Amino acid sequence: MSAYADITNKPAIVIELKWDKTADAAIRQIKDKKYPEILQDYSGNLLLAGINYDKVSKKYDCVIEKYDK
Repeated sequence: MSAYADITNKPAIVIELKWDKTADAAIRQIKDKKYPEILQDYSGNLLLAGINYDKVSKKYDCVIEKYDK
Protein backbone atom coordinates (compact mmCIF):
# COMPACT_ATOMS: atom_id res chain seq x y z
CA MET A 1 0.00 0.00 0.00
CA SER A 2 1.31 3.45 -0.86
CA ALA A 3 0.20 6.86 0.30
CA TYR A 4 0.75 10.34 -1.03
CA ALA A 5 -0.45 13.84 -0.35
CA ASP A 6 -2.03 15.74 -3.23
CA ILE A 7 -1.54 19.38 -2.36
CA THR A 8 -1.67 20.77 -5.87
CA ASN A 9 -5.21 22.06 -5.41
CA LYS A 10 -4.74 23.30 -1.86
CA PRO A 11 -3.49 26.75 -0.83
CA ALA A 12 -0.30 27.15 1.19
CA ILE A 13 -0.60 29.38 4.25
CA VAL A 14 1.80 31.69 6.09
CA ILE A 15 0.74 32.35 9.69
CA GLU A 16 1.99 35.04 12.07
CA LEU A 17 0.88 34.99 15.70
CA LYS A 18 0.82 38.06 17.94
CA TRP A 19 -0.34 38.84 21.45
CA ASP A 20 -1.65 42.19 22.60
CA LYS A 21 -1.22 43.69 19.10
CA THR A 22 -3.61 43.32 16.15
CA ALA A 23 -4.20 40.75 13.46
CA ASP A 24 -3.49 43.49 10.91
CA ALA A 25 -0.08 44.05 12.52
CA ALA A 26 0.65 40.35 12.03
CA ILE A 27 -0.26 40.58 8.33
CA ARG A 28 1.96 43.67 7.98
CA GLN A 29 4.88 41.76 9.49
CA ILE A 30 4.40 38.89 7.04
CA LYS A 31 4.58 41.36 4.15
CA ASP A 32 7.32 43.62 5.59
CA LYS A 33 9.63 40.71 6.33
CA LYS A 34 8.76 39.10 2.98
CA TYR A 35 7.89 35.72 4.47
CA PRO A 36 6.01 34.59 1.32
CA GLU A 37 9.25 34.72 -0.69
CA ILE A 38 10.27 31.38 0.80
CA LEU A 39 7.39 29.90 -1.23
CA GLN A 40 8.31 31.67 -4.46
CA ASP A 41 8.43 28.39 -6.39
CA TYR A 42 4.99 27.33 -5.16
CA SER A 43 2.54 27.69 -8.05
CA GLY A 44 -0.69 27.36 -6.08
CA ASN A 45 -2.67 29.93 -4.13
CA LEU A 46 -1.07 31.41 -1.04
CA LEU A 47 -2.96 32.66 2.01
CA LEU A 48 -1.67 34.97 4.73
CA ALA A 49 -3.12 34.62 8.22
CA GLY A 50 -2.55 37.07 11.05
CA ILE A 51 -3.81 36.04 14.48
CA ASN A 52 -3.73 38.17 17.61
CA TYR A 53 -4.51 37.05 21.16
CA ASP A 54 -5.43 39.55 23.87
CA LYS A 55 -4.06 38.26 27.17
CA VAL A 56 -6.43 40.33 29.28
CA SER A 57 -9.74 39.67 27.52
CA LYS A 58 -8.72 36.13 26.44
CA LYS A 59 -10.12 36.90 22.97
CA TYR A 60 -8.50 36.65 19.59
CA ASP A 61 -8.93 38.23 16.20
CA CYS A 62 -7.84 36.87 12.87
CA VAL A 63 -7.31 38.23 9.37
CA ILE A 64 -6.90 35.92 6.38
CA GLU A 65 -6.14 37.25 2.95
CA LYS A 66 -5.10 35.90 -0.41
CA TYR A 67 -1.54 36.80 -1.36
CA ASP A 68 -1.08 37.99 -4.93
CA LYS A 69 2.37 37.32 -6.31
